[in-house]
Amino acid sequence: MTTLITGARGKVGRAVVSRLHSAGVAVRAASAEPAGAAVPAGVEVAELVLDRPETFEPALRGVRQVFLYPQPAGIHELVKAAEAAGVEHVVLLSSSSVLGADAEHDPLAIHSLTVERALAGSGLVHTFLRPDAFASNALGWAHPISRSLPVQLAYPDAEIAPIHPEDIADIAVEALTGDSLTGRSVTLTGPESLAFRAQLAVLAGVLGREIPVERISRAEAERQLGAHLPAPMVTSLLDLWEAADHGPATVADTTETLLGRPARTFHRWATENATAFARS
Repeated sequence: MTTLITGARGKVGRAVVSRLHSAGVAVRAASAEPAGAAVPAGVEVAELVLDRPETFEPALRGVRQVFLYPQPAGIHELVKAAEAAGVEHVVLLSSSSVLGADAEHDPLAIHSLTVERALAGSGLVHTFLRPDAFASNALGWAHPISRSLPVQLAYPDAEIAPIHPEDIADIAVEALTGDSLTGRSVTLTGPESLAFRAQLAVLAGVLGREIPVERISRAEAERQLGAHLPAPMVTSLLDLWEAADHGPATVADTTETLLGRPARTFHRWATENATAFARS
């Protein structure tokens, strides 16, 4: 039984491909740019472009399970192609943002929500993995930290429970190879609530040097983030962090609760990725 992994160039997708291949599972790695997909020897690579339906049938041929990244372009056509190909189970890497009260109008949620709804309206068995903030989001601080500049934040005391991407990969593999998660929707977090300021303190300890934190106004944060993100997404992010500024984040399911093994901590992620913050 072949398992198709979409988004195979992403960190979680690559990890899922590697784990399944090592376990002897037949894997096909799909990417819009298959030539650039770095996969283990022996793993088949297929082109799958969500706004090009002609790529769906070859990628899905002989596939019984799909690990799907949440891209809404062409999703209804992809679902139909998966049903026609005899796919039995889709594991979606969704987002906890779909649980928000205004998810339909939230730019952080709408992609995942659209894909969830397409799968829910299909005849496919589906499992939704809804991770909260990734620990790797801290890489957004690499530029100032590597230059010994203060990290500027509008809400430095906003608390989240960051999840290690490798934990997401472990849970995805369980969803694809076992039956304990089949048909479920699970919200995933890391094992502890940490304010941004606390995450930076962890990084400072790992790096052995101080990381100054500077509180800035929301307007200044909007200006900085707006240089890289659309305005609606900037607003959504800042609203999220403002709401998180009032107490500990909820710790949801982790590898501890789902797989019976300890969840990777933010400290572990920081240690593994310390070189990204090295002085330039």
